[in-house]
Amino acid sequence: MTTSTRGTVKVPAVLVLEDGRIFRGRAYGAVGETFGEAVFSTGMTGYQETLTDPSYHRQVVVMTAPHVGNTGVNDEDMESRRIWVSGYVVRDPARVPSNWRSTRSLDDELAAQGVVGISGVDTRALTRHLRERGAMRVGIFSGDAVGDDAALLARVQEVPGMKGADLSAEVATTEPYVVPAIGEKKFTVAAVDLGIKGMTPRRMAERGIEVHVLPATATVDDVYAVNPDGVFFSNGPGDPATADHPVALMQAVLERGTPLFGICFGNQILGRALGFGTYKLKYGHRGINQPVQDRTTGKVEVTAHNHGFAVDAPLDEVSDTPFGRAEVSHVCLNDNVVEGLRLLDKPAFSVQYHPEAAAGPHDAAYLFDRFTSLMSTVLMEGQRA
Repeated sequence: MTTSTRGTVKVPAVLVLEDGRIFRGRAYGAVGETFGEAVFSTGMTGYQETLTDPSYHRQVVVMTAPHVGNTGVNDEDMESRRIWVSGYVVRDPARVPSNWRSTRSLDDELAAQGVVGISGVDTRALTRHLRERGAMRVGIFSGDAVGDDAALLARVQEVPGMKGADLSAEVATTEPYVVPAIGEKKFTVAAVDLGIKGMTPRRMAERGIEVHVLPATATVDDVYAVNPDGVFFSNGPGDPATADHPVALMQAVLERGTPLFGICFGNQILGRALGFGTYKLKYGHRGINQPVQDRTTGKVEVTAHNHGFAVDAPLDEVSDTPFGRAEVSHVCLNDNVVEGLRLLDKPAFSVQYHPEAAAGPHDAAYLFDRFTSLMSTVLMEGQRA
């Protein structure tokens, strides 16, 4: 049950972590209660894109930037049809938004969509706690939902964790739709929606790609019914260890040798399809300032991330897989986490981060060009054959 906060009334709120740590503040957005996995995001801009990213489903996002809401909310920067975060934690919310594109305040938008948040929290202390102890279950309670601390803690500890969560079908489209190419159509791509962001098909459309977005439950027949030149697997929420259907679908695509590109959850799906394992990171990578090295060029990129799981693959050797040789193509320079995979004997690659990042940075946008080049090469080889 949630209600809206209006006016200047300061409604008390409390944030309760599963290990018993408690932070007190004021309601921000809707009043009520919410539960999820507490994670932190280091982005200083792009909060609207973060909130509407389906990969944040069932997560309570802690913003490390102290001042949030400056630019308000508009109707152009949404990455999906709604806000997906389970809760929102900020230190110092903007009292009045100031931007020529703003149509309403962030507080109003959170309240309108029933998103329970908390402000006035020491987010530096909370972030340090999550870095030391790891991402964990959390509850935010405000208004009448605030009660005895021990009782609230018990409720938080009853909430299912993110490990083992199968969530992609909860956020994906239920019906196929088409994003037309901008200008001359050069390619057709079947995009499997596991939690796709709106900017992803747009980036492909800008390169002359007609994108057929398909539900997470799409079959091999559904994919090839659109006669694709390439297949794309999107980002999305949840534990990749549960994604047996997308893994089987990707293996079928790999067997046919169709050019394949995966982002974020799609990278983890490729890892599993090749026979690698996945694991949960202690506190994950979330923000728009993560340094990644493209090992194929040696270039270092500042990139946008949102993932709590990673692929367990050898960093410094070529691996034999059921689909030929594979290697780690990208690595995070902060902690050596696998950030990309590439097949050497089939036209397939993936990255763990977000090259479509609408709020920036745009260092990795070239990956969409790499995908188009891959499709061009395969088409030319097929014509010669």
